Amino acid sequence: MVQLENRSFSLKIQKFENGYFVSVTEGNDKIGSMIVSLATGPTPTTTTIIPSRSESLFLRLIAERISTRMKGIALVSTYIQKELETSTAKALMSEIMEMIENE
Repeated sequence: MVQLENRSFSLKIQKFENGYFVSVTEGNDKIGSMIVSLATGPTPTTTTIIPSRSESLFLRLIAERISTRMKGIALVSTYIQKELETSTAKALMSEIMEMIENE
């Protein structure tokens, strides 16, 4: 659990041999918007599975950053109740990347 600006986020990361599944939820654990990114060359290939109403850039950035860093597949799901402030999004991304690098 991560507390940011009076909001509580649950970060869950499942590591696989060839990539990661990352879930970011606010409130109850739910599957939300989903994107997958595959890094096979200099730029990752990214596809939206379940579109996001408001956080599509945040979702895309996380997936592409993880897949590029780990040279594999990143499947990222977010369920967020209201739009993220820029500072909150940056803090969440830092937490996620720190968790992945420490695994």
